[in-house]
Amino acid sequence: MSHTDPADHDEAADAAGGPDAPGGDALAPEVPADDSMLVTARGIRKSFGANEVLRGVDLEVRRGEVVVLIGPSGSGKTTVLRSLNGLETPDAGSILVDGGPSIEFGAPVPKATRFALRDRSAMVFQHHNLFPHMTVLQNVIEGPTQVQRVPRATAIAEAEALLDRVGLAEKRDAYPFELSGGQQQRVGIVRALALKPMLLLFDEPTSALDPELVGEVLAVIKELAEEGWTMVIVTHELGFARQVADEVLFLDGGVVVEQGPPKELFTKPKEERTRRFLDRILRPLD
Repeated sequence: MSHTDPADHDEAADAAGGPDAPGGDALAPEVPADDSMLVTARGIRKSFGANEVLRGVDLEVRRGEVVVLIGPSGSGKTTVLRSLNGLETPDAGSILVDGGPSIEFGAPVPKATRFALRDRSAMVFQHHNLFPHMTVLQNVIEGPTQVQRVPRATAIAEAEALLDRVGLAEKRDAYPFELSGGQQQRVGIVRALALKPMLLLFDEPTSALDPELVGEVLAVIKELAEEGWTMVIVTHELGFARQVADEVLFLDGGVVVEQGPPKELFTKPKEERTRRFLDRILRPLD
């Protein structure tokens, strides 16, 4: 799987959300009135040079739903996330996020249209992507104050509440190098929550962590799922996926090979390729 982290301030701000991102309570998502469709992606295709990474991916996400993407490295999972967030521009297909335009790819997409995606989502990256020269608090309020133009005092109050919620209140003035990997990733989650997005995107949030730190990050994500946040998660933690997912998509070779509720897909997969993948992950010594 290819992954290109934002390398500078502007792209990190773009990943966090564009101007005029939706508001809401700092500590919980807006409770959906129903399970109406929030995201609809159809026929998403993306190539990098001669390498066709996505070959017609369809994806639907309902309000309050947790969709988990699994599959081998290179299957296109991260590219799907980055397309939903506007960090990658697909070569073809369409993406509709409720409240925004239906974006048709294949022709040049105006910057303002890409912001329609970024306004509605926030991404938690694999490698934390915290600004090293900023404190924890400064990292969290950067998006709300600089991108969304939230008053600084309001952004600080909301950031402090979110940090307290994940057990990091006392780290507000620490710098990233003073934190463990798990603490840095929790700050990354708080930074995303501070933007009050409609959709949270997680790109393998535990893959860069020491094994003993994985649990603390997964516990925060599980709590968010229980609160009703709408999320799309790329992960290799299949046990975690079984606990939090409403729908699981198995990708391989840039296509969705199989999808379904975790209880069905993990215990009774219909496709041979899915069975082989699960056997290799769940029973590596058999």
